[in-house]
Amino acid sequence: MTTPKIHRFAGFDGAELVWREMGEGRPVVLLHGFFSDAQTNWIRYGHAESIAARGFRVIMPDLRAHGGSARPHDPTAYPPDALAKDGLALVTHLGLTDYDLGGYSLGGRTTARMLALGATPRRVVISGMGFEGLTQTGKRSEFFRNILTNPGSFERGTPEWLAEAFLKTSGGDAKALVHILDTFVNMTDAELAGITQSVLVLSGADDFDNGSAEALAKALPMATYVIVPGNHMSAVVKPELGQAIAEFLAA
Repeated sequence: MTTPKIHRFAGFDGAELVWREMGEGRPVVLLHGFFSDAQTNWIRYGHAESIAARGFRVIMPDLRAHGGSARPHDPTAYPPDALAKDGLALVTHLGLTDYDLGGYSLGGRTTARMLALGATPRRVVISGMGFEGLTQTGKRSEFFRNILTNPGSFERGTPEWLAEAFLKTSGGDAKALVHILDTFVNMTDAELAGITQSVLVLSGADDFDNGSAEALAKALPMATYVIVPGNHMSAVVKPELGQAIAEFLAA
């Protein structure tokens, strides 16, 4: 498969960020996970292709500090909700008014924060994310801060070692990525209750990294909870993930 062309846009503060897109039809913006990028999360394993085949224009940015987007080391480039503000900047840049929005892991958290800040997609996908991962970000933040500030210190096979191995394969910039953790904002119960769109809460059967996806689905007024094979790292490489998103969006 050929890699889609890179397009560029200005983030909320003017930082140069990139997105790729595939397919034609109704727009859906998909946001990738931490340490990842659009190519790894959505394109490499066929998810974007599955969704595009159902009549969608799949728009996939590289989040700030990831992939081909700007990777500033200045902490002031990472205020609270920076990623959500970048997402809103992309929606504005593309002139999207009737669109869908979703993400995996960090992308799922960013999707929720975009909604809290006023994004108005018709349908929403929050995958690889649980209730605690949205409402109590500190635990996950400290897990990643430890990895980014103590490289090479983890026992082989541990969750920290596996995450660091992924960071190495993705070519991540630890000095930029650590500041992403400072952008996290906890969702309130009221904010979750205010998400009135139809939401697909999608989780690997063995994924508990961000808490309970089932509890998240119960906290949302219009959620459908779907389980696919895998854990937090492996669910992304399985075709069922993209197929579930495509079926939900096309329903």
